[in-house]
Amino acid sequence: MRTYAIGDIHGHLDLLREVHGWIAADMARHGAAPIVHIGDLVDRGPDCRGVIEYLAAGIAAGQDWVVLKGNHDRLFTGYLRDANWQDPGLRADLSYLHPRIGGAATLASYGVKNAADRPLAPVHAEAVLAVPQAHRDFLETRPSWLRRGEVIYVHAGIRPGIPLEEQAETDLVWIRKDFLEDSRDHGALVVHGHTAIDRPTHYGNRVNIDSSAAYGGPLSAVVLEGRQVFHLTENGRKELLPEAV
Repeated sequence: MRTYAIGDIHGHLDLLREVHGWIAADMARHGAAPIVHIGDLVDRGPDCRGVIEYLAAGIAAGQDWVVLKGNHDRLFTGYLRDANWQDPGLRADLSYLHPRIGGAATLASYGVKNAADRPLAPVHAEAVLAVPQAHRDFLETRPSWLRRGEVIYVHAGIRPGIPLEEQAETDLVWIRKDFLEDSRDHGALVVHGHTAIDRPTHYGNRVNIDSSAAYGGPLSAVVLEGRQVFHLTENGRKELLPEAV
């Protein structure tokens, strides 16, 4: 069972198109398969609107793409519903327009300028008018996880020991320590993003594919053949083996 997976995009449409090109070349050699986008389409990067439009249009046109929900995608839609909404996964001293979150970059892609430097109420009013309802609907209806064969795809990770169907969405899009530090087998290999690292890394029970596109790093893709993992680049496949930790 072949599946492709792409890490956290964060508004980098140019990188996303490039990676899709690598996948298309690999499919030409090995055959078609679904592409799973691991979430965090928005925030921090330059063309968040373009990323949403590209992925939504591709799915509407019949592309075999899955787009999962990331914490930043949930932060964006939550902000649009209520400027004062506080995501339970977000630190109380942060908000959507805090520089560490990068929401102002998302709003800028919709034409809302200097969002982090102006009064909250007018910025929110502009944002609600600027973001098409179709974009909000697309993000809000994204699934939080996907299981294909022996692999679970999820944005942040899973709460160890909890059946997949009983997982809380907040854990699926936000979890870090309790998942990252757990070395137990989860019954399936977990492919995730959310925690930025330098390159895709296989930890035995999980594979992190967030290679820091939000911070100037590359956007990574992997291809899975059952539980076998390959890092995909412009030069083709390279097997990704578990690393000692």
